[in-house]
Amino acid sequence: MSEVMDRISLYQPKQKGLKFPVMPTFANHAEERKHRKERLVASCRAFALHNLDYGFAGHLTVRDPEFPSLYWTNPMAVHFSQVKVSNLILADHKGEVIEGDYALNRAGFVLHSAVHELHPDIIAMCHAHTIYGTAWASTGRLLDPITQDAAVFFEDHIVINDEAGAVAVEEGAGYSVAGQFKNVKAVIHQNHGLMTVSRHSIEDAAFWFIALERVCQQQLLVEASGIKPTLVTPDRARYSREHVGSPFIGWLHFQPIYEQLLATQPDMFD
Repeated sequence: MSEVMDRISLYQPKQKGLKFPVMPTFANHAEERKHRKERLVASCRAFALHNLDYGFAGHLTVRDPEFPSLYWTNPMAVHFSQVKVSNLILADHKGEVIEGDYALNRAGFVLHSAVHELHPDIIAMCHAHTIYGTAWASTGRLLDPITQDAAVFFEDHIVINDEAGAVAVEEGAGYSVAGQFKNVKAVIHQNHGLMTVSRHSIEDAAFWFIALERVCQQQLLVEASGIKPTLVTPDRARYSREHVGSPFIGWLHFQPIYEQLLATQPDMFD
């Protein structure tokens, strides 16, 4: 694995020789598979770190780089904090476990496999039953651009009403929801919760999920105050989304989280 840095963001330094995260490149599928699996584990651990767990609910997936019809995911009924490389499972679109010892979460399979199958460009997807996200999902409303944080989702998230509140365990339900994942990085599924997808990396999808949960919390707090917020104007919201809401920025935001996990949770890669 090697590292390259093409300047695609204002945040990347012009001055040479400074320490700054750079995206890796890979010599072969095996190297890239190892990388994706390790970052999937780190994403699960990050969800635990941010208290995004709820029993066995919650599914994170990343497409295999060599066999794109297969995806890696966290094992059923294993807490996010206990997910490691050795207990990840590899599944196909039919819900068959190709590699691994654990069962596949049925609801996770229905939604994630449908999204991955209908959208070959989507590399990774995250979903969890979170406090603020599920609360906001009950409103069936888009989030307003009330902060710079919220502006990164301006015109880049949708509300899906299909199958609202129903546990998605039937394959048809998954396809009716998955068909709407077009040209956005985030979804609010009414009466259910939040979902994020990435055409870039699992790190990108994971960070924007964490960010989306925070934005839901912010909006709920503002609305509870009874004070009408001043919205970011559409042109400024689009500017913020372009410069601080891109897939590269999502990936970049995840890097300090990864480094913290690497220093404190060495069992991730067991």
